[in-house]
Amino acid sequence: MADRDVQLLAIGAGPSNLALAVALEELAPDLARDSLIIERNEEVSWQPGMLFPDALSNTNFLKDLVTLRNPRSRFSFLNYLHSTGRLDHFVNMSSFTPYRAEVADYLRWTARSLALVELQRGTECVDISPVWTGGTLTGWATTVAGGQTITSRYLVLGTGRDIRIPEVLRGLKRERVVHSTEYQPRMAGLRKDLPYRVVVVGGGQSAAELFYSVQIDLPECRPTMVMRSVGLSTYETSKFTNELFFPSFVDEFHGARPEARDQMLAEMRHTNYAGVAPGMMDNLYRQMYLDRFTGRSRLQMITMHDITAARDEDDEIVLSLTDWRTGATQELRTDLVLLGTGFSPQMPGAVQRLAERIGLSQIAVNRDYRLVIDRPSTAACYLHGVNEETHGIADSLLSVMAPRANDILQDILTGDHLENLAAAPVTTPVVAAG
Repeated sequence: MADRDVQLLAIGAGPSNLALAVALEELAPDLARDSLIIERNEEVSWQPGMLFPDALSNTNFLKDLVTLRNPRSRFSFLNYLHSTGRLDHFVNMSSFTPYRAEVADYLRWTARSLALVELQRGTECVDISPVWTGGTLTGWATTVAGGQTITSRYLVLGTGRDIRIPEVLRGLKRERVVHSTEYQPRMAGLRKDLPYRVVVVGGGQSAAELFYSVQIDLPECRPTMVMRSVGLSTYETSKFTNELFFPSFVDEFHGARPEARDQMLAEMRHTNYAGVAPGMMDNLYRQMYLDRFTGRSRLQMITMHDITAARDEDDEIVLSLTDWRTGATQELRTDLVLLGTGFSPQMPGAVQRLAERIGLSQIAVNRDYRLVIDRPSTAACYLHGVNEETHGIADSLLSVMAPRANDILQDILTGDHLENLAAAPVTTPVVAAG
């Protein structure tokens, strides 16, 4: 592939960058024509590892890619339903929460509906370097698999956070450890008639879905759920609490003192983390109840235990569990470990590497999600979905995607990214060495 130059390059065709593409097409068509999204997968997907047939989204369908910014948009979820001939049936369900697979299909429909922004699938980013002209940052050079270089003035990273694998489990053979993001394809490759011993790690929604689903996907398995909490608990979902997911709350959160932000995040934790949706909680309890009633004794939950050691031993994994109440330990032998452990709270490795190349002493973004670069710059980089500490707990969710896309685009269009520009001699652009 030949090298390319565009004004705006967005990496990752997930909901965040699709929302940005929609905003570009509606508000800045000239910039849209000079914008490119690259996606490493061959098709646009969303949570493909967890697209269970009956799994529901936890987010109101009105919090789609565009409605909270432009309710008249042709890219809305309602127009998607109308275009696919399912609007009457969806309305008849009397539900605000679509199926997760339906949200994924809506994203694919949106990607196909783009008319100005180019989407290049099967293109994996392998390296990003800043481009300097004299002492001024003037752009970005992104290398993709195959060797092509794409230069851009604006860079938008929408690849999400890195998956979280607990340190104690990182030394295990990868073929026996399955993170929730890869559950569906990994399970498809296993025989269904074997009595696998399965350990599910975690106490939140992802772990609950793994525990529930593996009983269906591996009908002869014997699953055990291990968590350090005192037990499963449901999400906090009151309407008062949900107001903290309003896009308008981002300003309030961002303007608060750092210690106040920490307190708010701690109090809001059960609105998105370490909780289980009420419907799933009921399903799990019924599974456990029937397991006891039938005397099958197939299911087990071990609470208030930490996994303190893990090793491969012949064809099995041996986990050491420590009861944090008493300090007592036990060994648990298993064939598979399923991780409902979510994502790392740290900045993704790709962002950290880019920050090092720029020479930043810390990674921070302004209110409009622009990476703060403490030197002259005519270029800008924006970060999607990794700014919970400064923008609130909704940052990684669908709730704020449409307004955030508008914030980023308006920052570009108004030229606020030039605030650090200082006079610099014009020289031949140089790409920083890796």
